[in-house]
Amino acid sequence: MMNLRIQQPFTATPRRQEGSVSVLMVIALAAILMVAGLTLDVGHMLLNKTRLQNAVDAAALSGAKTLLQVEGGVNIASVTRTAALNTLTQNANATGNSELATAMGGNAGFAVVELASSVYGPFAYPGPADAKYVRVSVPTYSLTGFFWNFVQTFGTSGLGNKAVSAIATAGPSPTSPCDLAPLMVCGDPTQYDPDAGMFWGFQFGDLQVLKSAAGNSSPIGPGNFQLLDFGSGGSSVRTDMAGGGSICRNVGENVQTKPGNTVGPASQGLNTRFGIYNGPVSASDYPPDLVTTSSNPAITYDDSVSPPQMKYQGQTVTSNNGDLTAGGNAIQDYNDWRASAAACVAGSGSGCQSNGVFERRMLKIVVGNCTGQQGGTTSIPVLGFGCYFVVQPMSNGGTEAQIFGQFVKECEGDNVPGPNPTNDSGPQIIQLYKTYLNGSGTPSTDS
Repeated sequence: MMNLRIQQPFTATPRRQEGSVSVLMVIALAAILMVAGLTLDVGHMLLNKTRLQNAVDAAALSGAKTLLQVEGGVNIASVTRTAALNTLTQNANATGNSELATAMGGNAGFAVVELASSVYGPFAYPGPADAKYVRVSVPTYSLTGFFWNFVQTFGTSGLGNKAVSAIATAGPSPTSPCDLAPLMVCGDPTQYDPDAGMFWGFQFGDLQVLKSAAGNSSPIGPGNFQLLDFGSGGSSVRTDMAGGGSICRNVGENVQTKPGNTVGPASQGLNTRFGIYNGPVSASDYPPDLVTTSSNPAITYDDSVSPPQMKYQGQTVTSNNGDLTAGGNAIQDYNDWRASAAACVAGSGSGCQSNGVFERRMLKIVVGNCTGQQGGTTSIPVLGFGCYFVVQPMSNGGTEAQIFGQFVKECEGDNVPGPNPTNDSGPQIIQLYKTYLNGSGTPSTDS
């Protein structure tokens, strides 16, 4: 009789089963640790990328603001770069940014500052003489890798080094003029040719009366002194003259004239720009300009001749590309002020006001079409807006209460920022732009 032997299926012993499970657990745990480590590293990268981008944005804005302020000065590229890098350093030294501060410390090539005349570039340092835009970039900001290097040992070297980068571009952009001074000059609508440098009959550097005085023949008519009615009488005139108003007007609208000389409020407001405080105004509310110097004796107005003339030390004042002279006498003018203000911003100027504010002596003024006006309270069509440099403080004597200003540029402002906003020579703010690859309209993916 044959005995049949039945083969039993192989079964692992409990000890062997424990070994297999242990291997699987080790592999699973390693995978979990790698995923957790990478998650930690990625989160760390995103956090530092955000911090770096914020710091670079602030540096570009600071550089562009400084560039606008030092325009026409010397070493503008160096001053601009210093301002941008100082802002970047200040942000790096802020609480929570110690890793960024460490990376920057002693690394002269950590950040690159470049300038250009177009938002599209090309950007370079020191850049062109007519630079308007500033680009700040950090090509490589290396970060500490928690599990990054460990993961690379498993063959994922495609991760590359753990680092982030950032780039930002900033420059000027126009806005609508909503801080108008309550003044108006009468323009000629037939004399408007910006390409030829002619704006309603005005050219760069022309010296004009922005406010007439008692006894003067007004271009608007009897009883008008080129003041506009923007609110509650003399109080409004004072505030708006000091720069505390928020009045907006548009081309084609009408403005209402304000009869009366209103000498006290007008001089109290305007003269804050020169650091002169009388009446209910203070330096804390209305600081002076960076540069408050003007010629002494002052320019006067001779209405006894036809046409009336502005005179300095008895000589007729003339303008040549912004330079004012009277006979052989030089006068403190827009070009002098611009150079002095640039030196103050750069820290190399003298006579700078410690609490001064850039461009306080620039006024935005309505240019109106006064044709056919008869005086009194009247409505005047707005031709546009002019940016004027105030040459000297206003006297509080009724017959000497003129305000003299040099025409600098049209300040129209269309409230539509574009890739080349400086083509519209309006009042400007400094803003961030999308960064473009040099010389093209192709945007960078890292801005």
